Parts: sequence; structure tokens; C-alpha cells
Amino acid sequence: MKLDLPQELPRRRPLDGERSTPSLEPSPVERRRDSLAAAERHIMPQVPRDHPRQQERPLEPEQRRIAPDRRPRRETLPLQAIGLSLREEEQKVVVEVGRFRVIRTDDLAETVYNNRRSRMERDLAFLRQKGLIEIDTVNARRDGRGGRVDRIEVVVLTNEGRTLAHMVGGLPRDQRLYSGLVKPREVEHDTQIYRAYRKHAERIESSGGTNLRVKLDFELKAEIQKAIHAERKARPQREMSAIKQEVAERFDLPFVNGTIQVPDVRIEFDREVKPDDLGQGARTGHEDIEVLTAAYRPGHLRAKAQAGFHVYASHSDRATLSARIEDDHHLMKRILEL
Repeated sequence: MKLDLPQELPRRRPLDGERSTPSLEPSPVERRRDSLAAAERHIMPQVPRDHPRQQERPLEPEQRRIAPDRRPRRETLPLQAIGLSLREEEQKVVVEVGRFRVIRTDDLAETVYNNRRSRMERDLAFLRQKGLIEIDTVNARRDGRGGRVDRIEVVVLTNEGRTLAHMVGGLPRDQRLYSGLVKPREVEHDTQIYRAYRKHAERIESSGGTNLRVKLDFELKAEIQKAIHAERKARPQREMSAIKQEVAERFDLPFVNGTIQVPDVRIEFDREVKPDDLGQGARTGHEDIEVLTAAYRPGHLRAKAQAGFHVYASHSDRATLSARIEDDHHLMKRILEL
């Protein structure tokens, strides 16, 4: 009987390193013998792995060590702002608005654009189109006055604008920036903080102060509460008044009538080093600013005066406050006009 045998199938091309015949796993005795032989040749033995080496996977983004001074990624910006080149005035707008949260357009026209309002309006329209700022109009305070309500036009940063301000501003690493309109009813007071800062900054710089930084009351209050909480947790048996007084001294703030007095803004700066101070290195200082309004009551005003803050008020607010504290005319001498 004749059988038709099939033709031999083509062989598969052996892979690199593939053996034609499988080898048996060496016994413990054979491993020991090979190890001793390798030791005689001063060669480290190659012990077989129980599991094949797995290729190391790159770390996930959240596992990678991020340098503390790394700037925000471009991907956090809106598409229309990626690769954006800002002029010097536009950069100053986003930085100043970020530092003080809200600024009047009138003040930006004066301080940034040297009263060239048409140029400012073009720049603000451009920044708004790119999603970096918002322009709002809010009502001014009445303070019991009748008649027409004044309207105030203000600028705030968007979250994307705050990110960009960190990238282009050349700011100190500890300088905090803000975005969004938080308390519309306090906008008029908050915009006056920038005016007070500008006036007082001139005094500091004329006295040799440089590298000015600002801390708003938001940031100061958060740091104070954090310090109080840590102290209470460490020594819960202490009285709260003692803790507050210690924290006030730590932040160089006055403790008046059982309360830590916090200014509207603290200006930190570097002092000019004099020849006799070379051994001590550069020194730093700070000055605290409070902006008064007609809404302040006499008791509140006296507490701020006792705190030793540099106090400012607008012309109209100063007149109203003067009528309320007729018996304390010495307080009015300390109130500087915006």
C-alpha cells in the first residue's frame, strides 16, 4: 500500500537568541559547580532569574519630581493665549491687577499708561479678548447719601491671566497673585488699597527701599490662623489670649483689646545697606497700610490708630470721619489723604 507523505512544511525562522532544543533547568549541584568555576576565573556568576526582567515603565506625571521653581505649563493657558507676546504695559497690567486683585481702570490709566487712556483701552480690549482679564462695572458706596449712584469700572484677572502673570511678571516666588471679583460690595474700598500703596511706595523708595512686595489681608489672615491652630495643637492647655499675643508678636502685628490687628496691605521691602552694615548683609523691612472709609465707626478707627498703621482715606471719607470723631482731632492728623 502506497502512502502519500505530505511535503515538509517550511521551517519558521528562529528568533534571535532562540535555541533549537530546549535546555533543562540546571540542578542545584550544577549551579554550585558553575558558581565555583566562575569564582576561580574571578568572574561574577550569572544566577538565572526566576522571572524575566521587565522593562521599567516611565513614571507617571504625578510621580515625577517637580522642581519647586518650575513655571506653569503652557497647556494651562487658553489656546488664544499660547505663544502670546505682551508689551511692557500689558505685562504690568496683569501683574499689578494680580497683586491687588482689583484695580480701577482710572488708576491703571494714570499709573501704567501715563494718562494715555485710548492706548489703555486698546490693551485692555486685547487682554480681554485673549481671556486674561475681566472688566466689570460696580456701584460705588452710598454711605447714606442720596442722588445718583456713581459707577466704578474695575479690572480683575481670570485664572488664566493669573497663570500668565506668574510667567511674565518676574515676581518673587513668595508673591501671591489673585483672580476674580470676590466681594463686589467692598470693591470701592479694595481699589483704594492700590492708591494708598502707590503713595506709600513712593515714600519707601525715596528712603532707599527696593524690591517691594505686597501681602493683602487675605494672605496675612490665613498665615495668622495657621499659626494659631498650630500653637493650639502643640499646647492645648494655653489660653487663647496668650496664644494670640504670641502670634501677633511673631508677625510684628499689634494686639489691641484682645484682637490681632491686621492691615489692609503689608508692604515688604529690602533696605539699602549702609557701609557700617556690611557685616550684617541686606536687611528687610515692612510697613502696614490701612484704608479708612466713611463706614468705619469711632471704636474701629481708634483701634486702627492705636495699631500704628499708616492710615489713608479719600477726601470725602476723611470729611465724614472728621465729623464723627470731633473729640479726637489728634486722630485726624494721622489720616493721610488719597
